[in-house]
Amino acid sequence: MLWLVLTQFILRLTFGVAVAMGVTSPRLVTSGFYRVHLWVLMGLNTFAALAVYASREAYAPIGDWRLVLGLAIGIAVVSYVGSVLWLYEQRLAGQIALYLAAIASLTAAALATPWDSSGGETVSRMEISLGFCNLISSGLLLGSTLSAMLLGHWYLNTPTMELAPINRLVALMAGAIVARALLAAVGLALFASAQGALPTSFWIFVALRWLAGIVGTLVLAGLTWQTLKVPNTQSATGILYAAVICAFIGELTSQLLSADTLYPL
Repeated sequence: MLWLVLTQFILRLTFGVAVAMGVTSPRLVTSGFYRVHLWVLMGLNTFAALAVYASREAYAPIGDWRLVLGLAIGIAVVSYVGSVLWLYEQRLAGQIALYLAAIASLTAAALATPWDSSGGETVSRMEISLGFCNLISSGLLLGSTLSAMLLGHWYLNTPTMELAPINRLVALMAGAIVARALLAAVGLALFASAQGALPTSFWIFVALRWLAGIVGTLVLAGLTWQTLKVPNTQSATGILYAAVICAFIGELTSQLLSADTLYPL
Protein backbone atom coordinates (compact mmCIF):
# COMPACT_ATOMS: atom_id res chain seq x y z
CA MET A 1 0.00 0.00 0.00
CA LEU A 2 2.75 2.44 0.99
CA TRP A 3 4.76 1.75 -2.17
CA LEU A 4 1.67 2.18 -4.35
CA VAL A 5 0.88 5.56 -2.77
CA LEU A 6 4.50 6.68 -3.08
CA THR A 7 4.72 5.63 -6.75
CA GLN A 8 1.46 7.40 -7.55
CA PHE A 9 2.68 10.52 -5.77
CA ILE A 10 5.96 10.60 -7.74
CA LEU A 11 4.16 10.08 -11.07
CA ARG A 12 1.69 12.89 -10.35
CA LEU A 13 4.51 15.16 -9.23
CA THR A 14 6.49 14.37 -12.39
CA PHE A 15 3.49 15.20 -14.57
CA GLY A 16 2.96 18.54 -12.86
CA VAL A 17 6.61 19.58 -12.84
CA ALA A 18 7.03 18.67 -16.52
CA VAL A 19 3.95 20.70 -17.48
CA ALA A 20 5.00 23.64 -15.29
CA MET A 21 8.48 23.73 -16.82
CA GLY A 22 6.99 23.28 -20.27
CA VAL A 23 4.86 26.43 -19.94
CA THR A 24 7.78 28.44 -18.52
CA SER A 25 9.27 30.61 -21.26
CA PRO A 26 12.86 29.56 -22.15
CA ARG A 27 13.41 33.08 -23.49
CA LEU A 28 13.08 34.47 -19.98
CA VAL A 29 14.61 31.65 -17.92
CA THR A 30 18.13 30.33 -18.38
CA SER A 31 18.51 26.78 -19.70
CA GLY A 32 20.23 25.63 -16.51
CA PHE A 33 16.88 25.69 -14.73
CA TYR A 34 15.47 23.05 -17.07
CA ARG A 35 18.64 20.98 -17.14
CA VAL A 36 19.08 20.74 -13.39
CA HIS A 37 15.47 19.94 -12.63
CA LEU A 38 15.23 17.33 -15.37
CA TRP A 39 17.96 15.59 -13.39
CA VAL A 40 15.61 15.77 -10.40
CA LEU A 41 12.86 14.10 -12.45
CA MET A 42 15.33 11.48 -13.60
CA GLY A 43 16.21 10.63 -10.00
CA LEU A 44 12.58 10.61 -8.85
CA ASN A 45 11.49 8.23 -11.60
CA THR A 46 14.46 5.96 -11.06
CA PHE A 47 13.22 5.65 -7.49
CA ALA A 48 9.64 5.19 -8.77
CA ALA A 49 10.82 2.30 -10.97
CA LEU A 50 12.40 0.65 -7.93
CA ALA A 51 9.20 1.22 -5.93
CA VAL A 52 7.10 -0.38 -8.69
CA TYR A 53 9.36 -3.41 -8.75
CA ALA A 54 9.31 -3.69 -4.96
CA SER A 55 5.49 -3.60 -4.91
CA ARG A 56 4.87 -5.64 -8.09
CA GLU A 57 2.66 -8.17 -6.28
CA ALA A 58 0.29 -5.39 -5.21
CA TYR A 59 -0.41 -4.55 -8.87
CA ALA A 60 -2.19 -7.89 -9.45
CA PRO A 61 -5.72 -6.45 -8.94
CA ILE A 62 -4.80 -3.23 -10.80
CA GLY A 63 -2.95 -4.25 -13.96
CA ASP A 64 0.43 -5.24 -15.34
CA TRP A 65 3.18 -3.75 -13.19
CA ARG A 66 5.61 -4.16 -16.10
CA LEU A 67 3.87 -1.39 -18.05
CA VAL A 68 4.21 1.04 -15.13
CA LEU A 69 7.81 -0.04 -14.60
CA GLY A 70 8.63 0.47 -18.29
CA LEU A 71 7.07 3.94 -18.32
CA ALA A 72 8.93 4.96 -15.15
CA ILE A 73 12.21 3.86 -16.70
CA GLY A 74 11.26 5.62 -19.94
CA ILE A 75 10.57 8.87 -18.07
CA ALA A 76 13.99 8.66 -16.41
CA VAL A 77 15.64 8.15 -19.82
CA VAL A 78 13.66 11.00 -21.43
CA SER A 79 14.57 13.26 -18.51
CA TYR A 80 18.26 12.50 -19.01
CA VAL A 81 18.03 13.09 -22.77
CA GLY A 82 16.12 16.32 -22.13
CA SER A 83 18.82 17.56 -19.75
CA VAL A 84 21.42 16.97 -22.45
CA LEU A 85 19.30 18.86 -24.98
CA TRP A 86 19.03 21.84 -22.63
CA LEU A 87 22.79 21.66 -22.03
CA TYR A 88 23.28 22.33 -25.73
CA GLU A 89 20.54 25.01 -25.80
CA GLN A 90 18.18 22.92 -27.94
CA ARG A 91 15.08 24.65 -26.59
CA LEU A 92 12.40 23.21 -28.87
CA ALA A 93 13.66 19.64 -28.52
CA GLY A 94 14.05 20.19 -24.77
CA GLN A 95 10.44 21.30 -24.43
CA ILE A 96 9.29 18.29 -26.47
CA ALA A 97 11.16 16.09 -23.98
CA LEU A 98 9.29 17.79 -21.13
CA TYR A 99 5.92 17.15 -22.74
CA LEU A 100 6.85 13.53 -23.48
CA ALA A 101 7.71 13.09 -19.81
CA ALA A 102 4.37 14.67 -18.84
CA ILE A 103 2.38 12.35 -21.13
CA ALA A 104 4.27 9.26 -20.00
CA SER A 105 3.91 10.09 -16.29
CA LEU A 106 0.17 10.76 -16.60
CA THR A 107 -0.25 7.48 -18.47
CA ALA A 108 1.72 5.60 -15.82
CA ALA A 109 -0.32 7.22 -13.03
CA ALA A 110 -3.53 6.13 -14.76
CA LEU A 111 -2.21 2.56 -15.16
CA ALA A 112 -1.29 2.52 -11.47
CA THR A 113 -4.82 3.55 -10.46
CA PRO A 114 -7.40 0.85 -9.54
CA TRP A 115 -10.35 1.57 -11.83
CA ASP A 116 -12.62 -0.86 -9.96
CA SER A 117 -14.24 -0.35 -6.58
CA SER A 118 -12.85 -2.23 -3.60
CA GLY A 119 -15.69 -4.74 -3.94
CA GLY A 120 -14.88 -5.47 -7.57
CA GLU A 121 -18.00 -3.72 -8.84
CA THR A 122 -17.95 -1.82 -12.11
CA VAL A 123 -17.63 1.91 -11.56
CA SER A 124 -19.65 4.56 -13.34
CA ARG A 125 -18.43 6.91 -16.06
CA MET A 126 -18.73 9.77 -13.59
CA GLU A 127 -16.36 8.03 -11.18
CA ILE A 128 -13.87 7.37 -13.98
CA SER A 129 -14.08 11.01 -15.11
CA LEU A 130 -13.54 12.19 -11.55
CA GLY A 131 -10.62 9.78 -11.25
CA PHE A 132 -8.89 11.25 -14.32
CA CYS A 133 -9.58 14.82 -13.18
CA ASN A 134 -8.16 13.82 -9.79
CA LEU A 135 -4.86 12.71 -11.37
CA ILE A 136 -4.53 15.83 -13.51
CA SER A 137 -5.50 18.41 -10.87
CA SER A 138 -3.36 16.76 -8.19
CA GLY A 139 -0.34 16.68 -10.51
CA LEU A 140 -0.77 20.30 -11.53
CA LEU A 141 -1.04 21.44 -7.91
CA LEU A 142 2.04 19.51 -6.82
CA GLY A 143 4.06 20.38 -9.91
CA SER A 144 3.24 24.07 -10.11
CA THR A 145 3.96 24.58 -6.40
CA LEU A 146 7.29 22.75 -6.47
CA SER A 147 8.32 24.34 -9.78
CA ALA A 148 7.49 27.83 -8.49
CA MET A 149 9.66 27.20 -5.44
CA LEU A 150 12.52 25.85 -7.58
CA LEU A 151 12.25 28.79 -9.95
CA GLY A 152 12.24 31.19 -7.01
CA HIS A 153 15.46 29.60 -5.86
CA TRP A 154 16.85 30.03 -9.37
CA TYR A 155 16.29 33.79 -9.10
CA LEU A 156 18.81 33.78 -6.27
CA ASN A 157 21.41 32.54 -8.77
CA THR A 158 20.20 34.73 -11.66
CA PRO A 159 18.59 37.84 -10.10
CA THR A 160 18.37 39.69 -13.43
CA MET A 161 15.63 37.43 -14.82
CA GLU A 162 12.20 38.95 -15.34
CA LEU A 163 9.46 38.13 -12.83
CA ALA A 164 6.89 37.10 -15.46
CA PRO A 165 7.82 33.37 -15.36
CA ILE A 166 7.43 32.97 -11.61
CA ASN A 167 4.26 35.06 -11.63
CA ARG A 168 2.85 32.70 -14.24
CA LEU A 169 3.69 29.65 -12.12
CA VAL A 170 2.12 31.19 -9.01
CA ALA A 171 -1.01 31.95 -11.05
CA LEU A 172 -1.04 28.34 -12.29
CA MET A 173 -0.59 27.20 -8.71
CA ALA A 174 -3.58 29.28 -7.53
CA GLY A 175 -5.73 28.02 -10.40
CA ALA A 176 -4.79 24.42 -9.61
CA ILE A 177 -5.68 24.92 -5.94
CA VAL A 178 -9.13 26.29 -6.82
CA ALA A 179 -9.76 23.45 -9.28
CA ARG A 180 -8.57 20.95 -6.67
CA ALA A 181 -10.86 22.45 -4.04
CA LEU A 182 -13.93 22.25 -6.31
CA LEU A 183 -13.13 18.68 -7.32
CA ALA A 184 -12.44 17.56 -3.76
CA ALA A 185 -15.69 19.16 -2.55
CA VAL A 186 -17.70 17.30 -5.20
CA GLY A 187 -15.90 14.04 -4.47
CA LEU A 188 -16.37 14.39 -0.72
CA ALA A 189 -20.10 15.14 -1.08
CA LEU A 190 -20.65 12.12 -3.36
CA PHE A 191 -18.56 9.82 -1.17
CA ALA A 192 -20.28 10.91 2.05
CA SER A 193 -23.74 10.47 0.54
CA ALA A 194 -22.84 6.99 -0.73
CA GLN A 195 -21.20 5.81 2.51
CA GLY A 196 -23.57 7.31 5.02
CA ALA A 197 -22.18 7.85 8.53
CA LEU A 198 -18.38 8.10 8.54
CA PRO A 199 -16.08 7.73 11.58
CA THR A 200 -14.57 10.72 13.34
CA SER A 201 -11.06 9.65 12.30
CA PHE A 202 -12.07 10.07 8.66
CA TRP A 203 -13.18 13.66 9.20
CA ILE A 204 -9.97 14.44 11.12
CA PHE A 205 -7.93 13.47 8.07
CA VAL A 206 -10.32 15.40 5.81
CA ALA A 207 -9.73 18.47 7.99
CA LEU A 208 -5.96 17.99 7.71
CA ARG A 209 -6.27 17.56 3.96
CA TRP A 210 -8.26 20.79 3.54
CA LEU A 211 -6.43 22.96 6.05
CA ALA A 212 -2.97 22.07 4.75
CA GLY A 213 -3.52 21.16 1.12
CA ILE A 214 -6.21 23.66 0.11
CA VAL A 215 -6.61 26.57 2.53
CA GLY A 216 -2.99 26.77 3.67
CA THR A 217 -1.56 26.43 0.18
CA LEU A 218 -3.95 29.01 -1.25
CA VAL A 219 -3.10 31.52 1.49
CA LEU A 220 0.61 31.00 0.85
CA ALA A 221 0.10 31.43 -2.90
CA GLY A 222 -1.58 34.77 -2.20
CA LEU A 223 1.25 35.85 0.10
CA THR A 224 3.79 34.88 -2.57
CA TRP A 225 1.94 36.93 -5.18
CA GLN A 226 1.93 39.99 -2.94
CA THR A 227 5.61 39.51 -2.02
CA LEU A 228 6.59 39.39 -5.69
CA LYS A 229 5.00 42.82 -6.13
CA VAL A 230 7.60 44.36 -3.78
CA PRO A 231 9.57 42.62 -5.45
CA ASN A 232 11.40 40.26 -3.11
CA THR A 233 12.10 36.89 -4.71
CA GLN A 234 14.07 35.64 -1.70
CA SER A 235 11.14 36.07 0.68
CA ALA A 236 8.75 34.70 -1.95
CA THR A 237 10.90 31.58 -2.24
CA GLY A 238 10.76 31.08 1.53
CA ILE A 239 6.96 31.27 1.43
CA LEU A 240 6.91 28.78 -1.44
CA TYR A 241 8.97 26.34 0.64
CA ALA A 242 6.12 26.32 3.16
CA ALA A 243 3.59 26.00 0.33
CA VAL A 244 5.38 22.90 -0.98
CA ILE A 245 5.19 21.28 2.47
CA CYS A 246 1.47 22.08 2.76
CA ALA A 247 0.77 20.81 -0.76
CA PHE A 248 2.66 17.56 -0.14
CA ILE A 249 0.84 16.93 3.16
CA GLY A 250 -2.52 17.71 1.58
CA GLU A 251 -2.04 15.53 -1.48
CA LEU A 252 -0.57 12.56 0.40
CA THR A 253 -3.50 12.71 2.83
CA SER A 254 -5.88 12.92 -0.13
CA GLN A 255 -4.29 9.81 -1.68
CA LEU A 256 -4.68 7.87 1.56
CA LEU A 257 -8.32 8.94 1.91
CA SER A 258 -9.04 8.01 -1.72
CA ALA A 259 -7.19 4.67 -1.62
CA ASP A 260 -10.40 2.62 -2.00
CA THR A 261 -12.44 4.94 -4.17
CA LEU A 262 -12.14 6.98 -7.37
CA TYR A 263 -13.81 9.93 -5.67
CA PRO A 264 -11.21 12.68 -5.10
CA LEU A 265 -11.18 13.48 -1.39
